[in-house]
Amino acid sequence: MAEQLLARARYLRLTIAVAESLTGGQLAAQLTAVPGASAVFRGSVTAYATDLKAAVLGVDAVLLDQMGAVHAEVARQMAAGVRRVCRADIGIATTGVAGPRPQDGQPVGTVFVAVADQGTVESEQCRFGLGDGLPAQERARIQRLSVAAGLQLTLRHLGMRTRS
Repeated sequence: MAEQLLARARYLRLTIAVAESLTGGQLAAQLTAVPGASAVFRGSVTAYATDLKAAVLGVDAVLLDQMGAVHAEVARQMAAGVRRVCRADIGIATTGVAGPRPQDGQPVGTVFVAVADQGTVESEQCRFGLGDGLPAQERARIQRLSVAAGLQLTLRHLGMRTRS
């Protein structure tokens, strides 16, 4: 999917940046593993700590205080923020709970992905968990599925665009 996304962005003459939390850089790693990614990929911010989401990406601190980092609007603001910070056409974001315990009142496996461009921001909620106290392989599975969800959402988003 990373290859497909980069090819689509290249065709549309768009650049991409990524903001990650629970995936810890894995989405950026998948994109940059593709030969020629530098023609499209601008950079990434791994804002694992909640305060970095506000300080670096411009996520509303009040929103973070009231709702926590695992929220659709946080994902949307992360995507818009990384787009701005990296001066990219498209921003992609992941935030959620990989485990082993719930966070911000959300169960393990709750994930929000988002994509932002100049005119729109959209997000999607995913539920990948099987319960609390997950073993390490389940945490890794949630992260892998979150990366895939971010790629899929962005591919769908770009599929609606036409070349300018």
